[in-house]
Amino acid sequence: MDDVADQRPKSIRETLVAALQTSERLDPNSVGSQTLRLIKCALNDRDVVARTRGDCSGCVDQDIVRLLETMVEQREASAASYDDAGRIADADRERQEIEVIQTFLPSPLKGDDLRTAVRMIVSELQATKLKDVGRCMSVLRARYPGRIECASAGKEVRAALR
Repeated sequence: MDDVADQRPKSIRETLVAALQTSERLDPNSVGSQTLRLIKCALNDRDVVARTRGDCSGCVDQDIVRLLETMVEQREASAASYDDAGRIADADRERQEIEVIQTFLPSPLKGDDLRTAVRMIVSELQATKLKDVGRCMSVLRARYPGRIECASAGKEVRAALR
C-alpha cells in the first residue's frame, strides 16, 4: 500500500514542505530557507481563510499557484522600485526570492506540448469554427491550470481551427 502512495504525484504543498525541510537542514539562514518560510506562512494564512469558508482541507494546488504568482508579482514590483531608488542589493535579493518561488510554479505549456494539447481539445470538442475558440480556451485553462498563456494558446487554437 505504501508503494502506491509513493508513486502518486506530489502536491505543490508536499513539495514545498519537503524543500523547506531540506533547506532548513542545509542552511537555515539562506535566501531559499527564508523565502520558503515566507511561502509557508502565507499558505498557512490562506488555509485559515479557506477553512472559515468551509474548505476543511485548506488550499488546493490551484490556490497555491495563485498565491505563488502573486508573490512573484509583488517581488517584481519591489525589485523595480529598489532599482529606481538605487538599492541594487535589495533588488538582487528580491530577484533571488523570485527564483526560489518560481521553482514551485508549473511550467507553462509551450511549443509542441501546447500544440498537442490544443489539437487534442479541438478534436474532443469537435471544434471547427472560429466561434469555438472560447470553448477550447475554457477547456485548456481548466485542464492545465496555471500553465496556459492566453495569447499563445489563442493563436494555437485559431491555427488548429483553420
